Amino acid sequence: MTTLPRLAASALLVGLVAACSPGGAGDGGGRLAAGAQQGGAKAAAPAKIYTVEQLAAKVGCKPKMQVDASDIRTAYCKTKVGEFFVNTFSTEEGKNEWMDRAPEYNPHLVGPRWTVLSSLKVLRALQKPLNGDLHLNDHRTKSPTPSPPAEDDGGDSGY
Repeated sequence: MTTLPRLAASALLVGLVAACSPGGAGDGGGRLAAGAQQGGAKAAAPAKIYTVEQLAAKVGCKPKMQVDASDIRTAYCKTKVGEFFVNTFSTEEGKNEWMDRAPEYNPHLVGPRWTVLSSLKVLRALQKPLNGDLHLNDHRTKSPTPSPPAEDDGGDSGY
């Protein structure tokens, strides 16, 4: 299967670039956003932030760490529904920067400070248990709107 090696290479390359690059534009933007929230209406409760291990556990996978840096963690997982890479980020800005550099042709499952990369079939199977948004192309445009979670047909999901 040629897609998995390409996904692996992409995930590792982008992860290493993000881990080695300086804070860049993301640093100032986070402070500005925090300041803007303080002056505005009360913000919604923050989303739960999951670790690589917690995301993997939600789908019955024991993650094999590939990158374990302070700003990004990447692991390989294999379940009955397929193989995938899960990435977690120390900041939302870091995730957005990573996604700006990620190959546009690879679909992503995206949540608060995390992404999952795999084939569309695997991402659709993981979408409901991980409660992520499916991005079929460049995240800045999404694919007109994020895809809704797959319907539960009452059958065995493979977990």
